Amino acid sequence: MPAVFADRLNVSLDGKAILHDLGFTVEAGTWVGLLGPNGSGKTTLLRTLGGLLPYAGTLTLFGRPVHAWKPRALARRLAFVRQAATLSFDFTVEELVLLGRAPHKGWLDVDTRADRERVRAALAQVDLAGFESRSMLSLSGGEQQRVLLAQALVQEAEILLLDEPTAHLDVHHQFEFIDHVHGLVKAGRTVVAAFHDLELAARFADQVLVLDRGRLAAAGPPGDVLTEALLASVFRMKARLEPSDGDILRIHYLAPLGNGTNGRE
Repeated sequence: MPAVFADRLNVSLDGKAILHDLGFTVEAGTWVGLLGPNGSGKTTLLRTLGGLLPYAGTLTLFGRPVHAWKPRALARRLAFVRQAATLSFDFTVEELVLLGRAPHKGWLDVDTRADRERVRAALAQVDLAGFESRSMLSLSGGEQQRVLLAQALVQEAEILLLDEPTAHLDVHHQFEFIDHVHGLVKAGRTVVAAFHDLELAARFADQVLVLDRGRLAAAGPPGDVLTEALLASVFRMKARLEPSDGDILRIHYLAPLGNGTNGRE
């Protein structure tokens, strides 16, 4: 049974169609990268997978329609790591990460010593050991992003949804973050992540889904999907692709294609 299955999936927001007739499968224990230009529907798809938006068509999580899951039960199986953003209220790092334990507790349950041990272990995993008492508002965007991953780790969900997880990270922490997520996949977790960096997606994702104006433009292994023709037609970039160091894909961007040609002559 796949972790996620979609068929003729449609999503509209405020009466405007955003996603059109998407169909795809996410196998358990794999990493699927979501690619596409700004406004192509990547975040909308992630929010739909997370049960945050209404949809039409078929969308199942472990064989059960996403809309049929109760929120607490869904949160035990799936965690959404959003982009770091300005918080409405300040929290300590420990307080925010502890929120990841909420799906496993009753309304009157208190945080336990074991919960706090999980928090410390998760923070150490994302290179934030000793940050428990720090204010979230005192952290950089990259540090906040790693706190949100730690929150997802203590949630212990089987599926992680990542919305451009490296957007606020420097190069060192980008690769450290991605390497850690890759380790989670090797341990059996399932990851669906939106990427801007195509080379990073090609290096780590097992499969990619390429969205173009809310439609599925291509799907499959990165080496098969990411072609010079696709970069021209979807990303409007003239580019040269070449493999380097085994399976690592190098993309040499040469020139933007104007709106007139859009790579679709």
